[in-house]
This record gives sequence, C-alpha cells and structure tokens, in this order.
Amino acid sequence: MHLKLKLSSSSSPSNFSLYSPSQNPSSSKISFKVPIVPLHSSLSPLTLPLCASKDSSSPLLEQKPHSSSFGSEPQSPPELLTVRRPMKEYTGDDDESSDGDDVDEDTFSSSPIDAGLAEFSKKLPMFEPQRAELSSEERPLLVNLDLALYRAKVLARNYQFEEAEEILQKCIYYWPEDGRPYVALGKILGKQSKTSEARAVYEKGCQATQGENPYIWQCWAVLENKMGNIRRARDLFDAATVADKRHVAAWHGWAVLELKQGNIKKARHLLAKGLKYGGGNEYIYQTLALLEAKANRHEQARYLFKQATKYNPKSCASWLAWAQLEMQQENNHTARQLFEKAVQASPKNRFAWHVWGVFEANLGNADKGRKLLKIGHAVNPRDPVLLQSLALLEYKYSTANLSRVLFRRASELDPRHQPVWIAWGWMEWKEGNIATAREMYQRALSIDSTTESAARCLQAWGVLEQRAGNLSAARRLFRSSLNINSQSYITWMTWASFEENQGNAVRAEEIRDLYFQQVSENRGKKIKLEPHKQPIIRFVRFQE
Repeated sequence: MHLKLKLSSSSSPSNFSLYSPSQNPSSSKISFKVPIVPLHSSLSPLTLPLCASKDSSSPLLEQKPHSSSFGSEPQSPPELLTVRRPMKEYTGDDDESSDGDDVDEDTFSSSPIDAGLAEFSKKLPMFEPQRAELSSEERPLLVNLDLALYRAKVLARNYQFEEAEEILQKCIYYWPEDGRPYVALGKILGKQSKTSEARAVYEKGCQATQGENPYIWQCWAVLENKMGNIRRARDLFDAATVADKRHVAAWHGWAVLELKQGNIKKARHLLAKGLKYGGGNEYIYQTLALLEAKANRHEQARYLFKQATKYNPKSCASWLAWAQLEMQQENNHTARQLFEKAVQASPKNRFAWHVWGVFEANLGNADKGRKLLKIGHAVNPRDPVLLQSLALLEYKYSTANLSRVLFRRASELDPRHQPVWIAWGWMEWKEGNIATAREMYQRALSIDSTTESAARCLQAWGVLEQRAGNLSAARRLFRSSLNINSQSYITWMTWASFEENQGNAVRAEEIRDLYFQQVSENRGKKIKLEPHKQPIIRFVRFQE
C-alpha cells in the first residue's frame, strides 16, 4: 500500500495539507502541512510539524504550546497527542493491493481516522527519549576529579572524615564510571569501622563500572577478609584477577590470605601467577623472602630481598623487612645500614622510624631510640603509635608523669586506637593505680571487643585481677581472651600458671593439653604474616 503526497496549490509554498477532499467524491488524497521554520526560530529541534485537516474545523493532531523554559511542563488536552506517528487504517482488502499498484483511495475513510489514530498511535511513539544524566556543559572537567580526590585524601589523613566523604560523594555523582572515588570512600569508611557502608560503596562501584575495575574488587576483598569472611574474600580476589590478570595487588592479597589460612602451597602458586602476569614486583618478592626466612632458609631470603630492592630501590617496606631479618639474626650493623636505606627510600615512613627507634631502645641505646622516635613523630605528627612507643620509653628511662602526657596526646590524636589505651593501662597498673588501669582497659574494649588487640587487653586485665586477688574475674578474663584468639600461647600458659599457683595442678595440665591439642589440629592455619604491614615491636608483655 502506498501513500500519496499532493502539493496544495491553494496553500502557501511552505505548507502541505495532510488531508483534503478530492474533486472526485469517490477518492481522497493524503497530504502534509509542513511549516518551514527559520534557523533562528525559537522552536525546539524536536518539535514536529503541525498536522491538521485542511478543511475540517477539528484538527487531527494539535501541537502543544511551546515554552522556552526547560523547567516548565507544556499543557495539552489529554485526548490530543503530540509526538506520535500517524497511522493508516487498513480494510480487509489490503491483500489485493499488495501487488505494488496505488491503493484505492476509497479504502480510506475520514470517519474512523480520528478515533483509530488516537488509539493506535499511543503504542507507536515517534522516538524514545535517551537517558542522559549530565550534559557536557553540566559536568565539570576531569581535572576537577583529580583535585577533589587529592583534597579528600588530605582531609582523611587529618581525620576529617565527614568532609572527605562529602567530596567523594560528589565525585561519584559527577563521574559514576570512575572507580577511584569508590575505592577512596570505601577505605575511609573502613577506617571508621563502618563496614556495612563500605561494602555498599564497593558493590555500587562494581555495578557502575560493570565489574571491569580490579581495584574495587580487590579493596572489597580486603574488607571481607578483615571481617573474617574468608570464602567471600576469595571470590572477590578471584573477580579482581578476572577483571585484570595483570593486577598484582590482587594476586598478592589473595596469597597473603592463603598464608594466614595455612595454605602455603596455594599461596606460592598465586605468587607465581602474579610474577607471570604482572612481571617483577617487590611485594611478591618480599612475601616469598619472608616465607624463606620463616623456613630458616636465610640465604634464599636474602636473595629474594635483593630482587625486591632491585626492582624498586624506593621500596621502604622491602628494606625494612630485610633489616628485621638481619635484626633477628643479631647482625646489628647490617640491620642499621638497612634501616638507613629504608628511611632514605621513604623519609616520612612512620614504620621505618618506629621499628628503628624501638630496635635501638631494646639494645639499650635510649638516647638514639628517643631521637629516632621524635624524628618519626616530627614527620608524622598525627601518628599515635610513635607517641605510644615514646611514652613507654620515657616511662622506662624517665618519669611516669612525662609518660602520661605522651599517652594523653596519643589518645587525643586517635581515640579509637586500642593499643594506646592498653599500654596506658599497663603503665598505670605498674604505678599501682588499679582503678585507673581498669578504666583504661574498659576504654580499649569499648572500641571493639572482637579484635586481637581486645584479646591482648583481656589477657592483661586478667593478670591485673590475678595480682589483685580477684581469682574468678581473672579466670573469666582469660577465657574471654581465648574466645577471641585461641592461638595465643601467652594467654594459655598464663592461665595454666595461674591455676598451678592456686594449687590446681590437674587443671593446669588440662589447660596445657588443650593448647597443644588445638595447635596440632590447626597446625599451619594461623600464620601471622603481613609483609605489607610492618609489625610493631613492643617494649613489654602483659605478664611477667
């Protein structure tokens, strides 16, 4: 069926009639009235020509009044349509006209068009609107994203988390396809122990980037690993390596997870894949070196440390881990040289200054240890760990009042840092301030009662109650500590010694047997190995 167009001579040259009665009463023709709009017209490019019957007083389609404002809604009667495709009505004789000839114009009737067109054209829109979030004029330049991310990083470093979160939320709004704001926001929420919110941010980021950003998957896996969801963390690490098999951080993080679970063979396999797909990487070499050191293969460990520092001479973590290996082997001169290289590689690295300072203090070089810790605090004024170690050093070599001042400053820097409250409580206990010590331990547990720091706090508190004569309270505290960390040798042996001192030799032997039994059943499943997070060497233990 064909549709004929007829130019109306009675109309202006810029108009076509849509429907006009022919001189022959047995036929009619379809024509269009198309207004020619100048280029400077105020009509929108999406405005369609006005469609109407030439001689009829009731228009077939009426145009909605146009408004120059984007925010105003045009008003039109509900029965009249605006951007709709005109429909032709077919009769039962359609098959006879399918041979390519002109259709008989008697088949069109003017009476059913108004009703039929209004009904069927609702199902056939002229166009489907595209979902556009922000136009190029409304979206800021990409350089603003880099500046905003740096600003959020600085605010988070200064513990101004609310301002940083507000900036990152704006970044996600303007650049939802970029994965960096999701990673930064998730880490900030994780630092505040807002794990549910951090998980929601990572999930939203994976959806927005269509699962192609390995950094979001990897950060999400680290979060689940910290929460103890090991199986979920494995799946997320796997997703990160699928998104980008050259993402070394995912292979390394997954390997560290398997090391903690005692799957050393699996961890070596993952580290080998990281070297295969990502090339030489200092973190992978460093982890392999630590594995060799743990197996007492020190020469192999030294070779791997050399490889790590060769690929990245600025890797402070590699120099520092190597220095700790030499420190354990009592090669003090070599250890000092490696500590110097570590601080040269990263002059502001708080771990390097802290471990070096504690190393010198433990060797009896109190002045040098104090100097190193003060330098570390000067370049990291917001770090509470350096002040905590300095406070313990001053307590050992100076006065308790100076130590209290440093502890108070450390707790003000980060009120949620549990080791500060635990060490402060230990000092007050040694000074005979039992009530103050209990208060400090309670403050530490109120932050989080499920961490390993909480387990150490409970063990120290148990020793305090034991010395104070509260035997039942001491037993409850030891048991609570082991419920959090059942692998703590110190807690098991402290409890056994406590029972033995009370004359319960049988009970003490049972406790020792329980420890060795659970160690044999879970051998190798609790390896404390985190090469990317340097261990904190403590001055004191919580039992004597």
